[in-house]
Amino acid sequence: MEASRRATVRGPTFIRLLARLTHADIPQPSQPLSDRLSQWVDWTHSLTLSTALDATPLAAAPGERVCADSEAAECAKVRSALSQAIAGDRAFAAPDATPPRADEPADYSFFRQRYLALQQTMEAGVGRLRERLRDRLSLGTPEMARLAAVDQVMERALARRERALLGSAPALLGEHFERLRLAAQDDAAAAPRVETWLDAFRRDMRGLLLAELDVRLQPAEGLLAALRTRA
Repeated sequence: MEASRRATVRGPTFIRLLARLTHADIPQPSQPLSDRLSQWVDWTHSLTLSTALDATPLAAAPGERVCADSEAAECAKVRSALSQAIAGDRAFAAPDATPPRADEPADYSFFRQRYLALQQTMEAGVGRLRERLRDRLSLGTPEMARLAAVDQVMERALARRERALLGSAPALLGEHFERLRLAAQDDAAAAPRVETWLDAFRRDMRGLLLAELDVRLQPAEGLLAALRTRA
Protein backbone atom coordinates (compact mmCIF):
# COMPACT_ATOMS: atom_id res chain seq x y z
CA MET A 1 0.00 0.00 0.00
CA GLU A 2 2.86 2.34 0.78
CA ALA A 3 4.46 1.64 -2.58
CA SER A 4 1.16 2.18 -4.39
CA ARG A 5 0.88 5.72 -2.99
CA ARG A 6 4.28 6.68 -4.35
CA ALA A 7 4.16 8.73 -7.52
CA THR A 8 5.27 6.95 -10.66
CA VAL A 9 8.80 7.98 -11.57
CA ARG A 10 9.26 8.77 -15.22
CA GLY A 11 12.52 8.96 -17.10
CA PRO A 12 15.38 6.65 -18.03
CA THR A 13 15.62 3.18 -16.53
CA PHE A 14 18.63 4.42 -14.55
CA ILE A 15 16.51 6.99 -12.68
CA ARG A 16 13.65 4.56 -12.11
CA LEU A 17 16.03 1.93 -10.73
CA LEU A 18 17.60 4.44 -8.34
CA ALA A 19 14.15 5.47 -7.14
CA ARG A 20 13.19 1.85 -6.54
CA LEU A 21 16.40 0.87 -4.77
CA THR A 22 16.41 3.93 -2.51
CA HIS A 23 12.64 4.02 -1.92
CA ALA A 24 12.79 7.68 -2.88
CA ASP A 25 9.94 9.90 -4.00
CA ILE A 26 11.46 11.76 -6.94
CA PRO A 27 9.35 14.77 -7.97
CA GLN A 28 8.73 15.48 -11.61
CA PRO A 29 10.86 18.35 -12.96
CA SER A 30 9.22 21.72 -12.44
CA GLN A 31 11.30 23.39 -15.16
CA PRO A 32 11.69 22.55 -18.84
CA LEU A 33 15.01 21.10 -19.93
CA SER A 34 16.12 24.32 -21.64
CA ASP A 35 15.75 26.26 -18.38
CA ARG A 36 17.75 23.68 -16.44
CA LEU A 37 20.51 23.70 -19.06
CA SER A 38 20.72 27.49 -18.86
CA GLN A 39 21.60 27.07 -15.17
CA TRP A 40 24.24 24.43 -15.82
CA VAL A 41 26.09 26.16 -18.68
CA ASP A 42 28.24 29.04 -17.45
CA TRP A 43 28.87 32.20 -19.44
CA THR A 44 32.22 31.09 -20.88
CA HIS A 45 30.69 27.95 -22.33
CA SER A 46 27.71 29.99 -23.50
CA LEU A 47 30.03 32.16 -25.58
CA THR A 48 31.75 29.11 -27.03
CA LEU A 49 28.40 27.54 -27.80
CA SER A 50 27.20 30.71 -29.52
CA THR A 51 30.35 30.74 -31.64
CA ALA A 52 29.82 27.11 -32.65
CA LEU A 53 26.21 27.80 -33.62
CA ASP A 54 27.00 30.94 -35.63
CA ALA A 55 30.11 29.62 -37.38
CA THR A 56 30.04 28.39 -40.95
CA PRO A 57 31.91 25.07 -40.94
CA LEU A 58 34.14 24.19 -43.86
CA ALA A 59 32.78 21.72 -46.37
CA ALA A 60 34.33 18.28 -46.40
CA ALA A 61 37.11 17.63 -48.87
CA PRO A 62 36.03 15.96 -52.13
CA GLY A 63 36.03 12.21 -51.94
CA GLU A 64 35.58 12.05 -48.18
CA ARG A 65 32.50 10.06 -47.23
CA VAL A 66 30.90 8.91 -44.04
CA CYS A 67 29.78 5.29 -43.66
CA ALA A 68 26.98 5.18 -41.13
CA ASP A 69 26.96 1.38 -41.06
CA SER A 70 30.57 1.17 -39.93
CA GLU A 71 29.92 3.71 -37.18
CA ALA A 72 26.83 1.82 -36.06
CA ALA A 73 28.98 -1.30 -35.81
CA GLU A 74 31.53 0.63 -33.75
CA CYS A 75 28.81 1.87 -31.39
CA ALA A 76 27.56 -1.69 -30.95
CA LYS A 77 31.13 -2.86 -30.33
CA VAL A 78 31.71 -0.25 -27.63
CA ARG A 79 28.39 -1.03 -25.94
CA SER A 80 29.16 -4.74 -25.98
CA ALA A 81 32.69 -4.25 -24.61
CA LEU A 82 31.50 -2.04 -21.76
CA SER A 83 28.61 -4.36 -20.96
CA GLN A 84 31.02 -7.27 -20.79
CA ALA A 85 33.37 -5.24 -18.58
CA ILE A 86 30.49 -4.72 -16.17
CA ALA A 87 29.25 -8.31 -16.23
CA GLY A 88 32.76 -9.71 -15.88
CA ASP A 89 33.88 -7.44 -13.06
CA ARG A 90 35.08 -9.15 -9.92
CA ALA A 91 32.30 -7.49 -7.94
CA PHE A 92 29.97 -10.01 -9.54
CA ALA A 93 32.23 -13.05 -9.27
CA ALA A 94 30.69 -16.23 -7.92
CA PRO A 95 30.98 -16.46 -4.13
CA ASP A 96 33.45 -18.84 -2.53
CA ALA A 97 32.45 -22.37 -1.72
CA THR A 98 32.15 -21.33 1.93
CA PRO A 99 30.43 -17.95 1.93
CA PRO A 100 30.27 -15.90 5.13
CA ARG A 101 27.33 -16.28 7.43
CA ALA A 102 24.64 -13.64 7.80
CA ASP A 103 25.87 -12.59 11.22
CA GLU A 104 29.33 -11.77 9.83
CA PRO A 105 29.93 -8.14 8.81
CA ALA A 106 29.83 -7.30 5.09
CA ASP A 107 31.78 -4.32 3.78
CA TYR A 108 30.33 -2.05 1.11
CA SER A 109 33.65 -0.28 0.44
CA PHE A 110 34.71 -3.03 -1.99
CA PHE A 111 31.56 -2.64 -4.07
CA ARG A 112 31.83 1.15 -3.99
CA GLN A 113 35.39 0.95 -5.28
CA ARG A 114 34.34 -1.37 -8.09
CA TYR A 115 31.39 0.86 -9.03
CA LEU A 116 33.67 3.91 -9.25
CA ALA A 117 36.20 1.97 -11.33
CA LEU A 118 33.50 0.86 -13.77
CA GLN A 119 32.22 4.42 -14.01
CA GLN A 120 35.69 5.52 -15.06
CA THR A 121 35.82 2.73 -17.64
CA MET A 122 32.45 3.79 -19.06
CA GLU A 123 33.38 7.47 -19.13
CA ALA A 124 36.60 6.78 -21.03
CA GLY A 125 35.04 4.36 -23.52
CA VAL A 126 32.01 6.49 -24.28
CA GLY A 127 34.17 9.61 -24.51
CA ARG A 128 36.37 8.03 -27.19
CA LEU A 129 33.30 6.86 -29.11
CA ARG A 130 31.71 10.30 -28.98
CA GLU A 131 34.92 11.90 -30.24
CA ARG A 132 35.10 9.42 -33.09
CA LEU A 133 31.52 10.15 -34.13
CA ARG A 134 32.19 13.88 -34.08
CA ASP A 135 35.17 13.35 -36.36
CA ARG A 136 32.94 11.47 -38.80
CA LEU A 137 30.26 14.15 -38.65
CA SER A 138 32.85 16.81 -39.47
CA LEU A 139 33.43 15.03 -42.79
CA GLY A 140 29.81 15.49 -43.81
CA THR A 141 27.70 18.52 -44.62
CA PRO A 142 28.23 21.90 -42.94
CA GLU A 143 25.17 21.17 -40.79
CA MET A 144 26.71 17.90 -39.60
CA ALA A 145 30.00 19.65 -38.86
CA ARG A 146 28.14 22.28 -36.84
CA LEU A 147 26.41 19.55 -34.84
CA ALA A 148 29.81 18.02 -34.06
CA ALA A 149 31.11 21.38 -32.85
CA VAL A 150 28.03 21.98 -30.68
CA ASP A 151 28.27 18.51 -29.17
CA GLN A 152 31.90 19.08 -28.28
CA VAL A 153 31.03 22.31 -26.47
CA MET A 154 28.11 20.71 -24.64
CA GLU A 155 30.24 17.77 -23.53
CA ARG A 156 32.77 20.13 -21.98
CA ALA A 157 30.12 22.39 -20.48
CA LEU A 158 28.19 19.60 -18.79
CA ALA A 159 31.05 17.24 -17.91
CA ARG A 160 31.50 18.45 -14.34
CA ARG A 161 27.77 18.47 -13.64
CA GLU A 162 27.34 15.02 -15.18
CA ARG A 163 30.25 13.60 -13.21
CA ALA A 164 28.84 14.98 -9.95
CA LEU A 165 25.35 13.66 -10.57
CA LEU A 166 26.44 10.20 -11.66
CA GLY A 167 28.96 10.16 -8.84
CA SER A 168 26.11 10.15 -6.33
CA ALA A 169 24.95 6.72 -7.51
CA PRO A 170 27.49 4.70 -5.45
CA ALA A 171 26.41 6.48 -2.24
CA LEU A 172 22.74 5.78 -2.95
CA LEU A 173 23.58 2.18 -3.74
CA GLY A 174 25.38 1.96 -0.41
CA GLU A 175 22.14 2.80 1.38
CA HIS A 176 20.46 -0.07 -0.47
CA PHE A 177 23.31 -2.37 0.57
CA GLU A 178 22.80 -1.47 4.23
CA ARG A 179 19.04 -2.03 4.07
CA LEU A 180 19.50 -5.49 2.58
CA ARG A 181 22.19 -6.38 5.12
CA LEU A 182 20.14 -5.28 8.11
CA ALA A 183 17.03 -7.00 6.80
CA ALA A 184 18.99 -10.25 6.46
CA GLN A 185 20.26 -9.93 10.04
CA ASP A 186 16.75 -9.35 11.35
CA ASP A 187 15.24 -12.20 9.38
CA ALA A 188 15.80 -15.38 11.36
CA ALA A 189 14.77 -17.51 8.39
CA ALA A 190 17.62 -16.06 6.33
CA ALA A 191 20.20 -16.51 9.07
CA PRO A 192 22.23 -19.44 7.68
CA ARG A 193 24.00 -17.62 4.85
CA VAL A 194 24.66 -14.14 3.50
CA GLU A 195 24.82 -15.18 -0.15
CA THR A 196 21.09 -14.71 -0.73
CA TRP A 197 20.98 -10.98 0.01
CA LEU A 198 24.44 -10.40 -1.45
CA ASP A 199 23.35 -12.08 -4.66
CA ALA A 200 20.31 -9.81 -4.77
CA PHE A 201 22.53 -6.79 -4.18
CA ARG A 202 24.97 -7.83 -6.91
CA ARG A 203 22.07 -8.23 -9.32
CA ASP A 204 20.77 -4.76 -8.46
CA MET A 205 24.24 -3.21 -8.76
CA ARG A 206 24.83 -4.82 -12.15
CA GLY A 207 21.44 -3.67 -13.40
CA LEU A 208 22.10 -0.12 -12.24
CA LEU A 209 25.49 -0.02 -13.98
CA LEU A 210 23.99 -1.26 -17.25
CA ALA A 211 21.23 1.34 -16.97
CA GLU A 212 23.85 4.03 -16.36
CA LEU A 213 25.67 2.85 -19.47
CA ASP A 214 22.49 3.45 -21.47
CA VAL A 215 22.34 7.02 -20.19
CA ARG A 216 26.00 7.66 -20.95
CA LEU A 217 25.59 6.36 -24.51
CA GLN A 218 22.62 8.59 -25.37
CA PRO A 219 24.69 11.48 -26.80
CA ALA A 220 26.66 9.07 -28.98
CA GLU A 221 23.44 7.49 -30.19
CA GLY A 222 22.17 10.96 -31.10
CA LEU A 223 25.28 11.60 -33.17
CA LEU A 224 24.90 8.22 -34.85
CA ALA A 225 21.27 9.02 -35.68
CA ALA A 226 22.46 12.23 -37.38
CA LEU A 227 24.99 10.25 -39.41
CA ARG A 228 22.31 7.82 -40.50
CA THR A 229 19.96 10.62 -41.48
CA ARG A 230 22.57 12.29 -43.69
CA ALA A 231 24.31 9.17 -44.98
